[in-house]
Amino acid sequence: MSVEKSVNLKAQISLLENVPGVYQFYEESGNLLYVGKAKKLKNRVSSYFNKIKFENKKTKVMVQKVFTVKTIQLNSEIDALLLENSLIKKYQPRYNIQLKDDKTYPWICIKKEIFPRVFYTRKKIKDGSLYFGPYPSVKVVKTVLELVKNNFEIRTCDHQLSIEKIEDGVFKNAVDFYIGNCKGCCQGEVEISDYEERLINMKQVLFGNTYKALKSMRDKMKEYASVYQYEEAEKIKVKIKNIEKFQAKSVVVDSNISSLGAINIVSHEKFAFVNTLKVMNGAITKSKTTVVKKKLDESEQEIISFVIADSLNDFFDNVKEIISPFIISLDHPINFHIPQRGDKKALLLLSKKNALAKKIEFLKTEAIKNPETPTLKLLEIFKKDLRLNELPVHMECFDNSNIQGNYPVAACVVFKNGKPSKRDYRHFNIKTVEGPDDFASMEEVVYRRYKRLKDEKQSLPQLIIVDGGKGQLSSAIKSLEKLKLNKKVAIIGIAKRLEEIYFPGDQYPLYLDKKTPTLKVIQNMRNEAHRFGITHHRNRRMKGLVKTELTSIEGIGDKTITILLTKYKSVKMIKTIPLKELESLIGNDKAVKVFKALKK
Repeated sequence: MSVEKSVNLKAQISLLENVPGVYQFYEESGNLLYVGKAKKLKNRVSSYFNKIKFENKKTKVMVQKVFTVKTIQLNSEIDALLLENSLIKKYQPRYNIQLKDDKTYPWICIKKEIFPRVFYTRKKIKDGSLYFGPYPSVKVVKTVLELVKNNFEIRTCDHQLSIEKIEDGVFKNAVDFYIGNCKGCCQGEVEISDYEERLINMKQVLFGNTYKALKSMRDKMKEYASVYQYEEAEKIKVKIKNIEKFQAKSVVVDSNISSLGAINIVSHEKFAFVNTLKVMNGAITKSKTTVVKKKLDESEQEIISFVIADSLNDFFDNVKEIISPFIISLDHPINFHIPQRGDKKALLLLSKKNALAKKIEFLKTEAIKNPETPTLKLLEIFKKDLRLNELPVHMECFDNSNIQGNYPVAACVVFKNGKPSKRDYRHFNIKTVEGPDDFASMEEVVYRRYKRLKDEKQSLPQLIIVDGGKGQLSSAIKSLEKLKLNKKVAIIGIAKRLEEIYFPGDQYPLYLDKKTPTLKVIQNMRNEAHRFGITHHRNRRMKGLVKTELTSIEGIGDKTITILLTKYKSVKMIKTIPLKELESLIGNDKAVKVFKALKK
């Protein structure tokens, strides 16, 4: 995966939210690779691109092809599961092999016949029967059917009933009749009108109006518990949980909704975000969100009218009705409707939810492109205070450290966007300067630093800061002139006593307001460079002191010193080691020399 492609995907994933929904992976050509569901979209999608090892090679190959990620936010995990099934059935994505068979989700069927039977099926037949669903699992369906059987006395036998056969007494009573679960429809003991009334109540439950049934079951559970029949109470408790899952009926798929379009809008100052949904045969088949740039302060109704007119021939083809928050007047044989309740109202809210998600994603992206943030304001102040030609996004500060010319070192600290970038910090051991000469040391490290950046074609800073006054600044400028960078990079010096800012060629320093953030950042950089340099100087000095004692022993070279220090860590520890142990490590001759020298 190329770096550019990886950055593009990370940017897309960073804008996702952890909400239920469906995600779709597309390759660069626009082909749909994969459809998946998620309880938390951002976590699930990012997991594909954070893995080092994959469960199988096909997943790895698929991830390498992903170029674009699209999502549809939903209200629940069940909604996501059902929509995932619908999209896979419609588009047959290449990598959804596990759902390309003929398996479908279960439905509840009320058969069109005398004394209608109620049963679950995986096939919908156009014979006038009424279907509810689909449901996420057979377990939920069976629980619902048991509820129907126990509460509404719906027949469960498979008899093909007719008035003539009932009157002729063709059918024998089933077992359910004798145990009280069936009232004898096949024996003519139930009136058709009474059965129809039972069906009406049962349909209310299937439509989601389960309040009365749940109340009755809870009362029954308490009744069992009050007489210590806890096993029976637990059984009812399990049924209640399953009914509650059923009660959260999906708004994504409804067999009664077909050839329907939904459109909704969320506005911003300069933009509007319009989401469109298309429902065919009881399932969402398309979702699209359009970003509209306002020009004349258009109303939301005008914007929606424009988007609908632009989408009629492609997105809304074969749609007979469009629901929206406004009545739209168009010369087109499509009905426009503002739903007030029910599944259509829920679909309209779902459309608005996706428009809002697009708004959040868009504004985050714009913030990255045009970061109107405190960091930008800080850099703007920096640019103004120091009379710079460009924003100092990348700044570097130098400081020297030595004690009477011993172990001279220098430090370079790097700040990006006004904050330390510690992985870019660098140490320097002074190589060409004898004695305590800060000017020459500064000239050396500045030259070495930017010669390397130039040779490696790395980006240069917009501002260089040297710790010191005119002398250190002049030395640093000499190095930039040698490298022909003096006109490409801005450079200043800061003197510690009065916090004077020196510019190249200026006779007098600049005194910044002590309250300005520019001075505070410069002081922070200077202090950080000093701390970083002192730490390196201290470490080098300690190593020098250790090596002095060992290197002064005649006949003992660097290799032997490395062996000793690797095993015993310090000269102090080596002094306590018996001669025999030293002999076993570095040999008799060298051991005697080290032992005698350190004892002295």
